[in-house]
Amino acid sequence: MRLEQDLYHKFEEFREKIARVPDHLHGTERQKWIVEVLDRSPLETRTALREVLEHHLLMMKDFEASDVDMGGDGCNGQIWYRVHGDKRPYENSPVFSLPESDAVLLNLLSKDQQEHLFEHRNLDFSYVIDRTDGPNQRYRADMYYDLDHLALNMRRIETQIRSFKGLQLHPEIARILSLKYLKFGLTLVTGITGSGKSSTLDTIIDANNRSVNAHIVVISSPVELVHDSIRCIVRHREVGRDVASFREGVVQCLRQDPDIIVIGELRDADTILVALEVTDSGHKVFSTLHTASASESIDRIIGEVPVREQDRVRNRLADVISCVISQKLVPTLDGKRVLAKEVMMGTASVKAAIRNNNVNEIYQMLSEGSQYGMHTLEQDLKRLVYEYRISPEEALNYANNKKRMKELLK
Repeated sequence: MRLEQDLYHKFEEFREKIARVPDHLHGTERQKWIVEVLDRSPLETRTALREVLEHHLLMMKDFEASDVDMGGDGCNGQIWYRVHGDKRPYENSPVFSLPESDAVLLNLLSKDQQEHLFEHRNLDFSYVIDRTDGPNQRYRADMYYDLDHLALNMRRIETQIRSFKGLQLHPEIARILSLKYLKFGLTLVTGITGSGKSSTLDTIIDANNRSVNAHIVVISSPVELVHDSIRCIVRHREVGRDVASFREGVVQCLRQDPDIIVIGELRDADTILVALEVTDSGHKVFSTLHTASASESIDRIIGEVPVREQDRVRNRLADVISCVISQKLVPTLDGKRVLAKEVMMGTASVKAAIRNNNVNEIYQMLSEGSQYGMHTLEQDLKRLVYEYRISPEEALNYANNKKRMKELLK
């Protein structure tokens, strides 16, 4: 608390200035007035503003927090943390007025980022705290408007990559994910927001980086964890900063001699189509989707493209799909969270089901495909229950197919 009090005292005079924001200004005009005040403020003041927020960002590791929220009407002037899935206000949080939190957030941004925020009312960006006592700490950030004021969510990016063995994947699936054994194909890591997709993808990238001599290009929005080049050259291209869009990044990538292309997210039809094209040309591609199961992932990809393109996309997807890992983070009996996943391999029968528009048959193939390393989410949840990691109630809560989950738990 002593450190926090010292930090707040440094910009007490600034707080008095910012409290005089004219009443007739609202929304973007109010934010621009605050920017003018910031521009006229001494460097010491702006540094103190940044130190206040960075202090609370660095506290996330001690709290085992994944996310922090600040600003806007919804936070009631407090700083909130998400710890093991639950979001609560920090009990010792300072209380910021709305103009004060607006100023703290705007102070983080460059002029270009401020202009983008004012124009689009939203800004995705990465933020880095330089550390002298260890690796730099990175955050994925989203700034947006909440009732005319600015709000911020930041997600802490783990600096330590989980071990590949920790994913507990079948040897056949591990071979598919490795460039050493399979030089092409599309692998998807899917799940809802906050399900650990990025962490799993980083683990797979790291495993390839340590086992083959190759070139990996990561196209992301924003760039989260930065991989050191070990046995691979690893390039990181941030959408909006290094390249205009995911699609442009993939197209340009073809002239950069890549072996593995990582597309942060298949967000739209253009990105999906170019991802399928580049995979079909013989590259190994990894990406993510916001879907809860393997079959839903197939339906989402096909449903995102125009109807006239769907048959062609269905056939191309059947040709290139190699693996889908759909995952959730489930509360454990000791109050933490554990990874539960569904795994699909692009076997001949799975490819035929996709090509013939019989995606509803895939679930049964997964439940009977243990020899290939395939299984349903419900089967993995059952395993975690039997290992006394999660409760039967949580297994049922997180299951996609609740009827099947009940049958497995009998």
